[in-house]
Amino acid sequence: MANHVSAAKRARQSEKRRLNNRTQKSAMRTAIKAVLTAVEVDDKDAAGEALKAATSLIDRAGRKGLIHSSQASRRVSRLTSKVKGISA
Repeated sequence: MANHVSAAKRARQSEKRRLNNRTQKSAMRTAIKAVLTAVEVDDKDAAGEALKAATSLIDRAGRKGLIHSSQASRRVSRLTSKVKGISA
């Protein structure tokens, strides 16, 4: 437990940020799973829409420092190649 006012404030801020980060990361993972599910079923339209949403969330996570920017680029690249691999 924090013994100083500043330490208590820092603990409150850290907890708030942790919860927000967890929410953002979970939303990102869910969007990625939606893309992968659409790819498995070979639904090109749904996969394209899901990819657009997932790309937005992944890029935002990379900008905010939730994941490393290189990891964000890699994830978007791999998802895009999977969606392009769907037979028309």
